[in-house]
Amino acid sequence: MPDKEMTLDELKEYNGKDGKPAYVAIDGIIYDVTDVDPWKNGEHHGNVAGKDLSEVIGHAPHKRSVLAKLNEVGKLK
Repeated sequence: MPDKEMTLDELKEYNGKDGKPAYVAIDGIIYDVTDVDPWKNGEHHGNVAGKDLSEVIGHAPHKRSVLAKLNEVGKLK
């Protein structure tokens, strides 16, 4: 996993808007969802990139199984 660390405030910048990458945090790990089709424009089923979605993912049909397919960017401080 990359050594990059960022705070929630820094993560907010990675919202997938205006050409920015789309990152989400789950359980302290930051994932890049920029090139994931369902996350087009930084939005997916009412969720937005640039946030910690640890609480939300447990309610998703795929749960955490999808995380293995994503690139890890770093850790949440």
